[in-house]
Amino acid sequence: MKNKKSSAPQEAETRASRCPDNTAFKQQKLPAWKPQLTIASVLSTFFLTGAFCLSVGVSLIVAANSVREIQIDYSDKCSDCSKLRENSSNWNIECLCSVNFTLAEDMLGDVFMYYGLQNFYQNHRRYVLSRSDEQLLGRNVKVQKTYCAPFATYQNGTPMAPCGAIANSMFNDTIDLSYNVNSSVIQVPLLKTGNSWWTDKNVKFRNPESHNLSAAFAGTARPPYWHKPVYLLDEEDEKNNGYINDDFIIWMRVSAFATFRNLYRRISRKGQFTDGLPAGNYTFHISYNFPVSMFKGKKYMILSTMVWSGGSNPFLGIAYLVCGAAATLTGFIITAIHLKLRKKKTYFQRH
Repeated sequence: MKNKKSSAPQEAETRASRCPDNTAFKQQKLPAWKPQLTIASVLSTFFLTGAFCLSVGVSLIVAANSVREIQIDYSDKCSDCSKLRENSSNWNIECLCSVNFTLAEDMLGDVFMYYGLQNFYQNHRRYVLSRSDEQLLGRNVKVQKTYCAPFATYQNGTPMAPCGAIANSMFNDTIDLSYNVNSSVIQVPLLKTGNSWWTDKNVKFRNPESHNLSAAFAGTARPPYWHKPVYLLDEEDEKNNGYINDDFIIWMRVSAFATFRNLYRRISRKGQFTDGLPAGNYTFHISYNFPVSMFKGKKYMILSTMVWSGGSNPFLGIAYLVCGAAATLTGFIITAIHLKLRKKKTYFQRH
């Protein structure tokens, strides 16, 4: 009996110890601001929010409409090369095509060149996971046990560098731009570096440490769909090779939608192109390597200028307009309800 009596206070102490301390914070007794919502404060909040969103939305749409842009579909215009690429055994045969177009007006300022793909789904779960971040950071070139399968190693055991379905499907068309004026052809200078994000170039992608890249990637092989190894992606600029190649970095940032565009080049503003691209006749010279007919896709080349809000995408402006209209409409509805209830209150007070 004594043991039972002594155990009871212990159990009570154990249960009491689980309660929060008797402090203002843990007992939620701290002073708090409880706003008194009046009709004036509520209506002013809705109307001011609506006015702000509507003004920002109009500004964004006006800015987006001022962007000069031209889009050219070359997937059908290079039909001969497209048919050649349908047969994978012709991968080593070079196929060139040209697409002529005309700029009706000058494209002033910085001009950006994009490639666009339609009906190419990069948001498939297994596709998104098919990469090795450890390998892309240069820590382990010969990665095997990763999500990269079946693009991790060849049948003889040679590891792929880089591995994975994303890297293997990298866009590899080579595109140049020329300006045709007075029966002469002027090559438009293009910048192929400085197009990726700083964090990608300096943090997320690193080459393995070695005295040269070819030695760093010794014992590895290029992905099956590539024409050259990763350390020779840019034969003109040694600093733009390996995993820190700008084209490779941009491709590895997968898109959430089936139709997307990626930055390919920037127009170098020098010579005749100091102010941008003058109006006139131009030609895209394309080395066709990326087949799209097998998934019923299309390929585009896009030339576009930029404004303070970015490119010609009106989505953000439309979103602000919708939010502003909704806030303003809500303000008017609350005003109508308030006036109606006030009239009823006045009526009952008089009678």
